Amino acid sequence: MEKAFLTEELTEKLINLFCAISQIIFYKDRNFQGWHYECSSDCADLSPYFSCCNSIRVESDWWVLYEKPNYMGYQYVLTRGEYPDYQHWMGFNDCVRSCHSYLYVRDSQRMRSYERPEFGGQMMEFMDDCPSVYDRFRYRDIHFWHVMDGHWIFYEHPNYREQQYFMRPGEYRRYSDWGGYSSTVGSFRKVRDIFYPVKKLNRTV
Repeated sequence: MEKAFLTEELTEKLINLFCAISQIIFYKDRNFQGWHYECSSDCADLSPYFSCCNSIRVESDWWVLYEKPNYMGYQYVLTRGEYPDYQHWMGFNDCVRSCHSYLYVRDSQRMRSYERPEFGGQMMEFMDDCPSVYDRFRYRDIHFWHVMDGHWIFYEHPNYREQQYFMRPGEYRRYSDWGGYSSTVGSFRKVRDIFYPVKKLNRTV
């Protein structure tokens, strides 16, 4: 039986068609008012398109927003829905300067923590959310994480509050690897679906 191969042109068309359904809309003012910008791709620098963002609509997929260009600064993980002001995505201010988009597929989620660097000390394995690391384990500082399956969100404080850190599969040998300012983790929870980054097109309105 003869094998069928996708041409580069056909592949690009399929990607563009598939990506057209993924979108996030940034609004200058609260409650979806004022000038807005529609985005459907990863963007390392949003500053040419808007100077401040006070409300957001996520029409599909999951997005990770960053306070600074080049995926730096505070991180915010947003699911499909409406966010009438930046407090609704637990923002510290109205600055959004870069973003990543992710498609999702169901899969298992599992990670391990180690008491000391380089797989040292006591090891614990997690498959569920933890609203308070200290209440459960009697310590807050974790120096080495190994995310084996799925994606997770770390929070600076218990009960999923304050600064967020988006954790992809991989080894995190120090807190700076996940963008943290210390080894303290207050709580963490699973992102219920796996993320796959895709390239898409932007447009301004």
